[in-house]
Amino acid sequence: MGSLLRSVSGVRWGELRDATGAGADGIPPLLSRIAYGDEGTVRIAIDDLGDAICALGFVVGEATAPTVPFLLELAGSPQVACKAELLDLLGSICRTDQWHSAAASTQDRKHDTSYQQQTGWEAAARAAVYAGRSAIEGVASSVRPEEAMPARKLLQVMDDTPPFPKL
Repeated sequence: MGSLLRSVSGVRWGELRDATGAGADGIPPLLSRIAYGDEGTVRIAIDDLGDAICALGFVVGEATAPTVPFLLELAGSPQVACKAELLDLLGSICRTDQWHSAAASTQDRKHDTSYQQQTGWEAAARAAVYAGRSAIEGVASSVRPEEAMPARKLLQVMDDTPPFPKL
């Protein structure tokens, strides 16, 4: 995949499910299109990737957390287009709490275990975004306002979004 995304082949994508429940094999080609495509191609690939890893803008899947480090790498790369869209996707991932909210609101404790896997995906995805804070801060210090402003917005989302409580 070139100098970007070198470690993407180290993820067992075929064993993961995306946010829609489909296999995650389609994620590496989307990441590659983001890394090496022209602006139009990148926009479409980010949109498709968003559907796969943060469905409807608020539902993450098993493959979301393993994808986040690659999004951070792409957002920090000078040659990648559409950084604002990448940072917005990371913000959506950081804000997701669909499964935690459902688990917290259930009155029937026998269903608690059905949410364990999904709440784990949310916690792992949010932790992966937090782990990339230094990369986001680097983009936030860009002299290009179209990159710096979305990065600062994401940092604010991170500051305003606390870690998930233990259920």
